[in-house]
Amino acid sequence: MRVYVPLTLSGLAEAYKTGELGAGPFVAYAVTPALREWYLSDDIEELEYAALNRAAQASLRLLAGEPGTVRRRVVVAVDVPDRAAVADPDRGLDAAALGEVRVSGAGAVPLAKAAAVHVDADDAEEDVAAAVAALGAADHGDGDAQFIVDGAEDHELLWFATQEIPNLVGLDD
Repeated sequence: MRVYVPLTLSGLAEAYKTGELGAGPFVAYAVTPALREWYLSDDIEELEYAALNRAAQASLRLLAGEPGTVRRRVVVAVDVPDRAAVADPDRGLDAAALGEVRVSGAGAVPLAKAAAVHVDADDAEEDVAAAVAALGAADHGDGDAQFIVDGAEDHELLWFATQEIPNLVGLDD
């Protein structure tokens, strides 16, 4: 199963140094039955794009917890065994949890299993920083703040091969 793991650039640097995304359980996003129902599409590419965008939203929240890190969303696409990614059936209809899965298993998920890395371009940093700053107000129903948060989604994440991770995190070999 392809899952989309939200990270930050510092989290990606740590994963690169250790060679793993973590031993789990950790939150990722995937094409779940609830996401299929919500998105009303049978096109797997559209559904995977929706899961990727859900992970990008989660990356914003991770950025809020890391005040000193570069304001660029990061999502790692990785393939895990189907049984390793499980959606919580109690949260299936919760809009905030659409596509959310818990990844766990017998060990760490090697970064080598990653298919690609998706990262904001440099020109997105200002809008992503504004979105991170507005998250709290948006969570409390502020429509203007939600508009700012949604503005980060106007930036498409760029696709990078896993061999490009050292360049992305400033660890050129």
